[in-house]
Amino acid sequence: MDERKEIDSCSCSIIHQDIIDKVKDHIPQEELLYDLSDLFKVFGDTTRIKILCALFQAEMCVCDIAALLNMTQSAISHQLRVLKQARIVKYRKDGKVVYYSLDDEHIKSIFNQGLEHISEKK
Repeated sequence: MDERKEIDSCSCSIIHQDIIDKVKDHIPQEELLYDLSDLFKVFGDTTRIKILCALFQAEMCVCDIAALLNMTQSAISHQLRVLKQARIVKYRKDGKVVYYSLDDEHIKSIFNQGLEHISEKK
């Protein structure tokens, strides 16, 4: 039998206040939890994940990313805007060319942790 079905609910009616108090002190503030939720939503799009995979390898401009992923520059620009607003990517200008890269190394770490997690389940 599937273990998840066996632990659907608790059969006791005792509230363990000491545990609740201990845990409550370690849960981040509501605003931080909303921000974290928003960050993970940004990772919820395959195109954005592909863009991040590309940017793990090299700083790239929109036209190169579009060619790599066989998509329009407009579609890539839209996704890059979402990633930039979430502070996942940054950009720099070199003349008329705009190059995108990861905002910091945390992004690769978050990505790798997620990849490791899903890979161990298969």
